[in-house]
Amino acid sequence: MEKYLPEGSLINTEENRAYLSSADMIAQAAVEGKILEATVTMCDSDYNLHVDLGVMRGIIPRNECAACTDGAVKTSAIISRVDRPVIFKISETESLTQGKFAVLSRRRVQEECMDHYINALCPGDIISAKVTHLDDYGAFCDIGAGVSALMPIDCISVSRIPHPSSVLRCGQFIKAAVKSRDALGRITLTMKELLGTWEENAAFFHVGDTVPGIVRSIEKYGIFVELTPNLAGLSEYVPGVEPGARTAVFIKSINPARMKIKLIITEDTGDLPPMSGIRYFFSGKHMDRFDYAPSSCLKKITTVFDDNL
Repeated sequence: MEKYLPEGSLINTEENRAYLSSADMIAQAAVEGKILEATVTMCDSDYNLHVDLGVMRGIIPRNECAACTDGAVKTSAIISRVDRPVIFKISETESLTQGKFAVLSRRRVQEECMDHYINALCPGDIISAKVTHLDDYGAFCDIGAGVSALMPIDCISVSRIPHPSSVLRCGQFIKAAVKSRDALGRITLTMKELLGTWEENAAFFHVGDTVPGIVRSIEKYGIFVELTPNLAGLSEYVPGVEPGARTAVFIKSINPARMKIKLIITEDTGDLPPMSGIRYFFSGKHMDRFDYAPSSCLKKITTVFDDNL
């Protein structure tokens, strides 16, 4: 198992529960330098985090709450951890041996994670991530030990979406590719390259099928309906249809050479089957290049993962 996973990955594991089962085991974890997880119960007036270790209390002092390269940790970032799992190492054993409490450090784990894992990531590497916050411009994801990275909205899917919440939800574990790294070492993520090419997605649909879809945009010349996160078709304009609405569509034609799917929005949507969740078409650990368009199509949509770009 990967050592530096998004927060929330360890808390229910057998090993984590075993180390938090007694004061002796917690002391052993301190000696061994084990990485553990538990839930924050409160943030006090000095912005120290209090953690429920089961058999005793844990405290993460403010300056140990997170690794920070651009000044002090923001208080909002500390408060946001309340009632959520946090990752930590036990940094002080004196209070622990006296049976009072354990002093914990989340910062140490994050610094180790950056030194031994995140700093070694390259564009095209496929990693585990956890969605932590959704904004108009993208999704913030935990890529290991609570270290955050941004996935811009145009990197979530090939289909144009109005908001990241159209595809993702907070707390969701996903797979993502490293898109780039800036001069400060901050990583940008992308996911659309893992969701399949036009042909891979179109293979699930056939002319004459009636299937569920989501209205993504309404233009003068028609209505774009998403069939999967990486595939949309165009229907003629129908009055009364709103963006974001689920609807049933009849597949009129599929044209790979032009990357076009013509749809007809049916009058009676009825009881629609659920839309499929995120389907990953790439299972490797690294991707050098992604070509979305069919080879017969003159239009090319390509992602090249390159450290020099």
